[in-house]
Amino acid sequence: MKTAQLRPAHLADLPQLLTWMAEFNALEGIAFDRARTEPALVHLLADDKLGRVFVLTANDAAAGYAVITWGFDLEWAGRDAYLTELFLGAEFRRQGLGVRVMELLETEARGNDARALHLMVGETNHAAQRLYARRGFVQPRRLFLSKPLAA
Repeated sequence: MKTAQLRPAHLADLPQLLTWMAEFNALEGIAFDRARTEPALVHLLADDKLGRVFVLTANDAAAGYAVITWGFDLEWAGRDAYLTELFLGAEFRRQGLGVRVMELLETEARGNDARALHLMVGETNHAAQRLYARRGFVQPRRLFLSKPLAA
């Protein structure tokens, strides 16, 4: 198995991150607007209070990225974390890297005082669902609903 590591992303990573994000969103069937996403990503990269963006490496090669954002929820009695995106390039999948990356992301969330880590996964992404289940993620008994407030 290749060794996986996280490193904080920097502005210099922006072109690669946006390329990966386009691929991630295409795989998930989510519309991606680079012009809209880029300023939001720059904002996130500049403000650790909002969350963290990581470049994932496997044996020192850039393999993908992950994004964790922070929230606060009384149900968890404090800060919680939301894994908003996790992407490994096709050549890095199905090698056990996902398990190691999840361990690293959970450690990162705990180290930033998060009491829970949330994520969403596509209904048809069975491989990711199995990975997350093995890591202890469960579907809450409530539905997750969203309403866009800005265009």
